[in-house]
Amino acid sequence: MIEVKISGTALNIQSCIDWVMSPQCGGIDVFIGTVRNITKGKTVVRLEFEAYEAMALNEMRKIAEEVLHKWPVQKILIHHRTGVLQTGEVPVIIAVAAAHRGAAFEACRYAIDTLKKSVPIWKKEVFEDGEIWVAAHP
Repeated sequence: MIEVKISGTALNIQSCIDWVMSPQCGGIDVFIGTVRNITKGKTVVRLEFEAYEAMALNEMRKIAEEVLHKWPVQKILIHHRTGVLQTGEVPVIIAVAAAHRGAAFEACRYAIDTLKKSVPIWKKEVFEDGEIWVAAHP
């Protein structure tokens, strides 16, 4: 089962975990990306995320389908936030449930790494002394 979502409002970590919970799954791996206060030595004031939503959702679904094909995973959830986020807020949650932890760990890492490379979501980093648009990956 797959759930993908792009939201302009705060992501709910607990409801994401609850969605992937299953009696068949002994391992759940969750990646929670947060806005940090420093990037490359510069103080971050906020981040602003924009997405080409229809294409981003399609790409997120493709990633989830690849995960289900490559690993014995029962459920995967990928949620990403858009809009203005302050330090400590959550722009991305990926939750994966599998019978065993190894598959959950590997699938979750693959999902976040692939999302950052292929999903059309961009972020503006706003610093104390300026701002820059970058892809939503390091």
